[in-house]
Amino acid sequence: MNPNSELGPQLQALIHRAEQALDTCLPDAAQSPAELHRAMRYAVLGGGKRLRPLLVYAAAHALGRDDTALDASACAVELIHAYSLVHDDLPAMDDDALRRGRPTCHIVFGEAMAILAGDALQALAFELLAAPGAAPGAATGMRMLHALGRACGAEGMAGGQALDLAAVGRKLTLAELEHMHACKTGALIRAAVQLGALAAGADEGTLAALDRYAAAVGLAFQVRDDILDVEGESAVIGKTAGKDAAADKPTFPSIIGLDASRARLAELTTNALDAIAPLGPRGELLAELARYSAQRHH
Repeated sequence: MNPNSELGPQLQALIHRAEQALDTCLPDAAQSPAELHRAMRYAVLGGGKRLRPLLVYAAAHALGRDDTALDASACAVELIHAYSLVHDDLPAMDDDALRRGRPTCHIVFGEAMAILAGDALQALAFELLAAPGAAPGAATGMRMLHALGRACGAEGMAGGQALDLAAVGRKLTLAELEHMHACKTGALIRAAVQLGALAAGADEGTLAALDRYAAAVGLAFQVRDDILDVEGESAVIGKTAGKDAAADKPTFPSIIGLDASRARLAELTTNALDAIAPLGPRGELLAELARYSAQRHH
């Protein structure tokens, strides 16, 4: 099932744009080292929601910018996301054999090549973002690089994954769970919105409002993921359903129950929409992505 079928035509067109840009920026599978290049392409081009590139485009669109220079930021955040999934699926991490309805990268290419593919995808993301024309000026470009780097590191995804590994078998508080996911999932979503906004020349007030939006969307996305892990089917959601419960990992439903999880999801969606309300009709793509994150079935 198409994971993006719940999105409207304008966002569908932006997904197509992101797919083309990703295909172009990735190395040719026929070039040496071919096995590494094949693993990189497999990890990135095997489907996916493309939420992070969409957030780059939607944030910039809300501020009146829609040129091809945005493709570098859109690709950079998606390459970081893809690398994180490759590494998260490894036996030493989440040990998963299914991703986006297909065998995970290490199942197809072996653990060593999967690790190298993730490393190379992360490096390529920063290469793209640092390239001439990726930012409207040197100072803004440095700020964009800083935002993406921070989202990847100990205060972002890597830190969130460390907290996740340490939480297995433990009973977390709701605040601890939300902090973990704000790092592991939310940091890159916030970076995606920030990159689009910075590329479009957002002022500090707008950046702050968009960051509130992105923080709420990032957490809502994870709450919905946890609900789908309980209610979804593997063939529909594209990964192993029920795996979090089987691994004794803390989730929103396991800590506060399904009903309270749904209520938290509604609250976060309201917070996101309130943050972008001053944008009016210009923020409609961002609003659609907030609703999609909370209501998706995949």
